[in-house]
Amino acid sequence: MTLLSTGTIVPSYVLDSWWTPADGSRAQLVLDASTGEEVASVSSEGLDLADVVEHARTVGQASLGRLTFHQRAILLKQLAQYLSGVKEELYTLSARTGATRYDSMVDIDGGIGVLFTLSSKGRREMPNSQVYVDGDVEALSRDGSFSGQHIYTRIPGVACQINAFNFPVWGMLEKFAPAFIAGVPSIVKPASPTGYLTEAVVRHIIASGILPAGTLQLVSGSARDLIDHLDYRDLVAFTGSAGTARSLKAHPNVVEGGVRFTSETDSLNAAILGPDATKGTAEFDAYVASAVTEMTSKAGQKCTSIRRLIVPAGRRDEIVTAVAERVERRVRIGDPRADGVTMGPLASLDQRREVLSSVARLQGGGGRIVMGSTDAPAGTDPNGAFVGPLLLAFDDAESPAVHEIEAFGPVASIIEYTGLDHAVALAALGGGSLVATVATHDPNVARALVLGIAAHHGRVLMLDRVDARSSTGHGAPVPHLVHGGPGRAGGSEELGGIRSVLHHMQRTAIQGSPDMLTAITGQWHTGAAVRHGIHPFRKSLAVLRVGDQVQGGPRTVTLADITAFAEATGDKFYAHTDAEAAAANPFFPGIVAHGYLLVSWAAGLFVDAAPGPVLANSGLERLRFLTPVSPGDSIQVTLTAKRITPRETEDYGEVCWDAVLHNQNDEVVASYDVLTLVSKN
Repeated sequence: MTLLSTGTIVPSYVLDSWWTPADGSRAQLVLDASTGEEVASVSSEGLDLADVVEHARTVGQASLGRLTFHQRAILLKQLAQYLSGVKEELYTLSARTGATRYDSMVDIDGGIGVLFTLSSKGRREMPNSQVYVDGDVEALSRDGSFSGQHIYTRIPGVACQINAFNFPVWGMLEKFAPAFIAGVPSIVKPASPTGYLTEAVVRHIIASGILPAGTLQLVSGSARDLIDHLDYRDLVAFTGSAGTARSLKAHPNVVEGGVRFTSETDSLNAAILGPDATKGTAEFDAYVASAVTEMTSKAGQKCTSIRRLIVPAGRRDEIVTAVAERVERRVRIGDPRADGVTMGPLASLDQRREVLSSVARLQGGGGRIVMGSTDAPAGTDPNGAFVGPLLLAFDDAESPAVHEIEAFGPVASIIEYTGLDHAVALAALGGGSLVATVATHDPNVARALVLGIAAHHGRVLMLDRVDARSSTGHGAPVPHLVHGGPGRAGGSEELGGIRSVLHHMQRTAIQGSPDMLTAITGQWHTGAAVRHGIHPFRKSLAVLRVGDQVQGGPRTVTLADITAFAEATGDKFYAHTDAEAAAANPFFPGIVAHGYLLVSWAAGLFVDAAPGPVLANSGLERLRFLTPVSPGDSIQVTLTAKRITPRETEDYGEVCWDAVLHNQNDEVVASYDVLTLVSKN
């Protein structure tokens, strides 16, 4: 697939076809970040966004509605594998945005990694159905005839994803992936300065033929009246400036119309150096390395970059010196396509002007440059958007400027704290942040700082000698954990594993009889209809149904059984071996049977031993021992197929069985879930 040629208008992909404006005279020029040469232009002039939204709500919703969570997750994996094969082309195009090879890997490989991770978690942690059950059933009647359950179902609209310029690939894929698994079609609106890279990825996605119709649309250029066409069925996920977020949040369709709105915005992230992390310690070195990495990776154009270095009083100068020395040794600024370059330009000349303006405001607020210069770095193209690493020092640690002004580039400020409480207070002055780092090897310091700042942050990295080499880093959100933060950071969440999928779904409390709850959720509920006859272990997944049940027992427990189990296992806890001591225990009437003896016997009572569809026992969950069993008592077991999860790529699936042990008085002795792998045929 060829790269864009000069003069090309970056197309949109809407209504399952490529679209370009009839008149490109008003298109916005996009320039190479290093040379200032024209790359392309963008415009959405003439695009009917109402049709785009309607296409997603109809065609996209219908396409995804035919698939289960697992089937969608499989498609994501296939897409990740496909994109992995075209990375080199994307790296080449990414360099025009100012990204180094490493920067491009963070963006491109990171985005593909989100697809792989959420695909895996979707298949492991969600059912192979279209309803996600949240939590346990709530009994609402004494006789069990009326209960409640929370479920998640997909929202019936569209996910509109408005992304920032700094991560044109990761920013799209980290929003698209959870929406897709949830079953919600996406409309992607990338930032214009780097949207041509997003378009290249979408072009490959469409060429792969993997996605169902209507599930992904791309708007290149202004989103114009997009939110005008949204309502309570839809979701807007925004990444960008706090000012733009406020403007979008004020839209009547958000304020009054119920459009769901999440935002990830400006963030004055902090890195706190613990008092124990003195020069020469691994923590000191890791702190300095992290500061330089976050200042130079993507030329500091990351919402997670460190903006405030908070260090112990009297330590500022040694940190400044160490940071400057590392920059001198390791950072070479220039065109990312040149050999040896480790830091590229900002994404655009507009961005360069914005960063230098913010630096001037920081200086006006009490900061002074102690490392670097606002002059263009030596040897760089004067037409490029280059700014070298800058570190500003503030004598007044509580100066409003350092806690309010973000220069979105290779810029950080350094301030000193007088004690741990002061460090916490300084971090909080940021007004809510995406991430903070605490560099210390002292657990007491870590506890004081982390618990002090946690409520002000979406993520906290604890950096010490143990994890310094293995850590994913301060500025790297991972798809397993939440990305977002309170206050200034946007007050929302993205990622976080399956949490991100649920953001695109509606949680509903359903109430009814066990049979009705079973019908809606696809999971058997106690009191719902059951079926006897052929032993369930003789049934493959093709014929097994929730509610299939077998009962076994009774079997009487003797003192000899208990003694033999104690001898065989070595579990001679006094409740099983010493009648006097057991009787003194308020929970036992005397010697009682081992709980695991009873569970073992239960397996013997419900199992069908001959070879058949059941391939293996893969585990037990939710085991509870509720009533002691004494010598002379008897037990019986009831095993019911509770949840059936076929695997899309295997010839077997997992069956979760509800197991309940009762004694001769019909009291529940134990309850648990048995997990088995069962053949499909």
